[in-house]
Amino acid sequence: MNYWLMKSEPDTFGIDDLFKRPEQTEHWDGVRNYQARNMMRDDMKIGDQVFFYHSNCEEPGIVGIMQVARESYPDFTVFDPDDKHFDPKSNPDKPTWYMVDVKFVRKLSRNISLRELKLKTELTDLALLRRGNRLSIMPMNAEQWAFILSLE
Repeated sequence: MNYWLMKSEPDTFGIDDLFKRPEQTEHWDGVRNYQARNMMRDDMKIGDQVFFYHSNCEEPGIVGIMQVARESYPDFTVFDPDDKHFDPKSNPDKPTWYMVDVKFVRKLSRNISLRELKLKTELTDLALLRRGNRLSIMPMNAEQWAFILSLE
């Protein structure tokens, strides 16, 4: 099993939005970074555990847990000219962008803030805390996952 952190702005799509979806499952669309796309396309597997991270908000942090419910498939939003993720260069016969489906597992009992995570020496290798890392999807190891859960 793999462990991940996926970021979303709560005003766009937050943990409560995922909770309200049918079967508490939704596709994770709009990823337009090749490195993040490659991780979703090549490495994410059904059952992988994912921290839901609220970004670009008053108190950025980890707010919940979800799991990968469907492995990668072409991101269909790129073909819809009315969608904000439309990509006119995309070719349906040779997809550039992919997405996975994620399923709500639970909310954390509290927001584990970015500020708090930065103070933990045990997390110095966490991709989220690396200077200049702005990826919306990042891997983590089992030790990092367990340590973050212990903060709850």
